[in-house]
Amino acid sequence: MDMHIENILKDLEKDDIQGYLLTQFTNVEYISDYKPTSFAFCIIKENPIIYASKMDMELASKNSKIEVKEYESFDVMIRELKDDGIKNLAIEPSLVYSTYEKFKDCFDISSKNYIDKQRMIKTSSEIQNIEKATEIAQKAFKSLDILNGHDSESVVSFNLVKAMIENGASKESFDTIVTSGANSSLPHAVPKNKPLEQPILIDWGAIYNGYCSDNTRTMVYSEFQQEIWDIVAEAHDKSIKAIKPGMKCCEVDKVARDIIEEYGYGDKFIHSTGHSLGLDIHETPGFSPRDSTVVEKGMVITVEPGIYLEGEFGVRLEDTVSIDRHANVIGDLPLSIDK
Repeated sequence: MDMHIENILKDLEKDDIQGYLLTQFTNVEYISDYKPTSFAFCIIKENPIIYASKMDMELASKNSKIEVKEYESFDVMIRELKDDGIKNLAIEPSLVYSTYEKFKDCFDISSKNYIDKQRMIKTSSEIQNIEKATEIAQKAFKSLDILNGHDSESVVSFNLVKAMIENGASKESFDTIVTSGANSSLPHAVPKNKPLEQPILIDWGAIYNGYCSDNTRTMVYSEFQQEIWDIVAEAHDKSIKAIKPGMKCCEVDKVARDIIEEYGYGDKFIHSTGHSLGLDIHETPGFSPRDSTVVEKGMVITVEPGIYLEGEFGVRLEDTVSIDRHANVIGDLPLSIDK
């Protein structure tokens, strides 16, 4: 049986729960290698099963490592689960309420993070997929003549996505951010159909074999922009250097945050220092002030400090690191991009 399923079964046994319901697409994919396109109900139990939609049966039967059965109705599924001896059912915290209502009167329900705990630690093959996704994204970035002075933010964004796909990505891992000038002070700015201004901030990533990458680079032009860039770069480099197994995630965040605060820009660092990624672009744990998760070997987490000066500009620098005895930056793209 798959190691991930075995570990979840141990958690279920410890909590005296007979089954664990998964509906989130990437959770189903993580357990079975089948990613739903419509809907699916994956039940982790002694004999795991996926109830898939009729339109997904061919795909599921071809890809799934565990048994697949065509979904008929909630009544049929619930009756079969009861016949299998399930009385206590764990659910993902993200389960939509309308689905929860279908199960709540039939089983003792508890919300559990078993799957998140499993996904925090990446296998060597998962890390290889993230490394390949990063390689593709960075190669695409290097191939573009971003600074030719003629393209708009939206055209650069389009060309970057196109280049990632041409280099082997299935698609972008999130909506590519190409922003410049005053709009760069918006962490999640949307590319505009306007010429590039200064500075230029690009946040992009690719998906390879289902796994995401994530990088950000900011190209600065004035002395003041460079001053802010240098502070962010120091926070980026020193927090990566500090990472080691046994630390708490919030302690890593504090390294980056303290540096930025020392320069007087603490209130301009308006998000966490990083987030895990994998099949989803945002996973747990994260380098945030509120996350006390202990850093472990096998975690893959971004480091992305930033300073955002409202109405002026913003600087963010982001790399993804894999944790071994220390943090290893994935990819080889320099922080400073020649202009």
